[in-house]
Amino acid sequence: MDVIMPQLGETVAEGTVTVWHKKVGDQIKADELLFEIGTDKVEMEIPAPASGVLAEIRVPEGETVGVGTTVAVIDDGKGASAKPAEKEKAPAPAKAPAKSAAPAPAPVASGKSPARNAGMKLSPAVRKLIGDNGLDPSAIPGTGRDGRLTRGDVLAHLKGGGAKQMKKPAPVSGDGKTVIPFDYRRRMTAEHMVRSKATSAHVLQAVEADFSNVDKVRKARAAEWKAKEGFSLTYLPFIAKAVCDAIEDFPNINAHVEGDNLVVFDTVNLAIAIDLNFEGLVAPVVKDAGWKSVPELARAFNDLSAKARADKLAPEDFAGATYTITNNGSFGTVITAPIINQPQVAILSTDGIAKKPVVVTVGGEDMMAIRPVGMLAQSFDHRAIDGAYSASFLKRVKEIIETRDWRAAF
Repeated sequence: MDVIMPQLGETVAEGTVTVWHKKVGDQIKADELLFEIGTDKVEMEIPAPASGVLAEIRVPEGETVGVGTTVAVIDDGKGASAKPAEKEKAPAPAKAPAKSAAPAPAPVASGKSPARNAGMKLSPAVRKLIGDNGLDPSAIPGTGRDGRLTRGDVLAHLKGGGAKQMKKPAPVSGDGKTVIPFDYRRRMTAEHMVRSKATSAHVLQAVEADFSNVDKVRKARAAEWKAKEGFSLTYLPFIAKAVCDAIEDFPNINAHVEGDNLVVFDTVNLAIAIDLNFEGLVAPVVKDAGWKSVPELARAFNDLSAKARADKLAPEDFAGATYTITNNGSFGTVITAPIINQPQVAILSTDGIAKKPVVVTVGGEDMMAIRPVGMLAQSFDHRAIDGAYSASFLKRVKEIIETRDWRAAF
């Protein structure tokens, strides 16, 4: 049986094998931890798809391959090992047997194997966290498959005051410069961002929206919501609802560019960019967001944020995104020009909402008033849509935010 590189999201075309937990010749059981992979979005444990003997490892640790590539072969006793045998008769790549026959064991930062994870190797992300914070991995309970130590376990340990010593400094060169090597996620993010800018004709448009109607509902329900749900009711679910409703009038915003075609989707699968405590960025997806109410969207965003920061997101959490919102408002930004999440055609940045003096019309008279105002900035792909279409969409989002009676949303 071939073991293939799985699909880790709609826009992810490749992954890197970071750790092999078995070696050639090992007996394995179905669903037993076999290897780990990483992308810019997620690090994932991959179980064995069948029981048998690991006959071949075709992709060694550290190598990046495309989705659907055969990374290993399991002899499950049903003739599945015939493929490797046939392959050996033909000219085979010289690197495969030499590199994959016996993957080198990954070092543990503390210098000793973790007692709680005996016989298991740690992923690069986990090793780095352990090494940077001077931790003893044997003192941290593992919640991964077969009790393996995950990045989320180490982060939870650190948040609980588990660090034993000061964080080790980054390497410093002789001239006083600090050199911080990119980790895997940062390298992949850099590549994807540059690729997006090279692929799409990015154009930025922005509108200011008055959030007075939203604020009335948020303030009225703040205490009750926090007591019942356990988290604060933010502006984001209101904005997301307005976006989903505006897409009904401007469906070409909810689309992908595929070759020379614009593929427009009937359902809004809304990706939300989530910061991982300055250690990276992920964009998991709320499926069927257009059918959800404001409270349902708020709960969905909170659940995804909790999973992301605990390193518990699964591949299916990234699949199927049709439009993305990135939320910088909590940092007080004024305007952000976001980079499009390929192959989508637009992305919205929600920036800081602050009280500002604005001109309002009351009884036919213009007057000054203090209102909560925020910027909504959208980058769109000019290959797919034009400025007038994008601007009309933003205008509709603004109208919904400013004029809807949001009390009816609860």
